[in-house]
Amino acid sequence: MYLAMNRFTVPLENAAEFEDLWLSRESHLRDMAGFVAFDMLRGPEEDGRILYASHTVRETEVHFRAWTGSEEFRAAHARAGQPRKLHEGAPRFEGFTSIQSIEARAA
Repeated sequence: MYLAMNRFTVPLENAAEFEDLWLSRESHLRDMAGFVAFDMLRGPEEDGRILYASHTVRETEVHFRAWTGSEEFRAAHARAGQPRKLHEGAPRFEGFTSIQSIEARAA
């Protein structure tokens, strides 16, 4: 399992537009092999900024790398920064390979 995260620091005044951009986009995530799950997370507000994290789970890092080089990736990110950048600085990428996974017991 491979987890890919990007963290975004968004000024409070841009938060609604930032969320709308994510919620209204065509993600294309399901179009690629190895996709497991995606979450867009809203974190704490501090000093007039909100921390967000996109969290994608793929079967392997190879599947993730294939996604980042694909036409589907380019299509999903075509509106990034348009008409203006809504977050501060560059997103901070973090990638993790799972060494253990524990799931809930079946009911």
